Amino acid sequence: MQRQSSDPTMADVARAAGVGVATVDRVINRRAAVRPETAQRVLAAAEAVGFRRAGLIRRRLGEQARPPRLGFVLQSERSAFYRELAAAIRAAVQAMPEPQPRPEIVFLDDLMPRRVAQRLLELGQCCDALALVAADHPQISQAVEALSAQGLPVFALVSDLSAPTLAGHVGVDNRKVGRTAAWILSRLCRRPGQIGLILGSHRYLCQEQCEVSFRSYLREAAPGFQVLESMVSLEDVGLAHAATLELLHCYPDLVGVYVAGGGVEGVIEALREVDRPELVTVCHDLTEVTRQALLDGCVTTVLSHPREWMATRLCEQMVAAVRRIPQNGAKVQALLPFLHYTAANV
Repeated sequence: MQRQSSDPTMADVARAAGVGVATVDRVINRRAAVRPETAQRVLAAAEAVGFRRAGLIRRRLGEQARPPRLGFVLQSERSAFYRELAAAIRAAVQAMPEPQPRPEIVFLDDLMPRRVAQRLLELGQCCDALALVAADHPQISQAVEALSAQGLPVFALVSDLSAPTLAGHVGVDNRKVGRTAAWILSRLCRRPGQIGLILGSHRYLCQEQCEVSFRSYLREAAPGFQVLESMVSLEDVGLAHAATLELLHCYPDLVGVYVAGGGVEGVIEALREVDRPELVTVCHDLTEVTRQALLDGCVTTVLSHPREWMATRLCEQMVAAVRRIPQNGAKVQALLPFLHYTAANV
């Protein structure tokens, strides 16, 4: 029985365009990236043969040509780290090929999970992909799930999140960071003794991992050191300042301090107020504040996120997700090497 005449099929379009049916399918369903000139050839063939989905192909090409809008939820702009991270994100976007993405960067002073989730959902109304720095919390996971259900990829930056539909995470290997901090303190402290540990919050998975690995290394390799109960700053400079003063007052024989969270500006201010030149201090992230503290001798060493590299990798992954470039269906886990600074190399 002969086939009845019917509307042109994808096979007809593929034949007219000189490509495979799979290429036509990729253009229509955005299953993978297709070179712009190939996509234009598919569109021309679809229009020439009267393919009924030619309008959809034209719309797909328009979506590819439109600069993607990337949303970023960062923490307080008063933090030097987040100001410099935002600058790195803007530079990364400007270095990307045309059409360059348009970044929307939001700074939050209120870090309550409900407020972070609300702002993330608001940003999702005008962006094609999102990234955030946040503590792990069910309300934030719920917001990530809602955005993912709408087809918006969401990435965790710096600190990972437990939301099952998270598109990816870009940061460093915090287990190695914590163990490196412990290794440094165990070798630079003049004698074994008590070590203070200051965190922003245990809900930041990155800080939790740093603390666990820090304690683990000293327990295994330097049992003469005693890590005190962690003090929490809630990422607040004032609270970090007060916590450090309390730590130095209560433990006059303290030999070292590890600052594994935010509010480091307050820690540095307290260390300057209390003259303890023998104290070995390790903190995170090189900024103008920690750089000066290294030069002053107030801080011994800084373990830092590679901000420029991290921003570039994040923006690339976000654009790839918007354009539906496949990642084998798995969460993207980009763990980059962290940097190590002392007064000798800043």
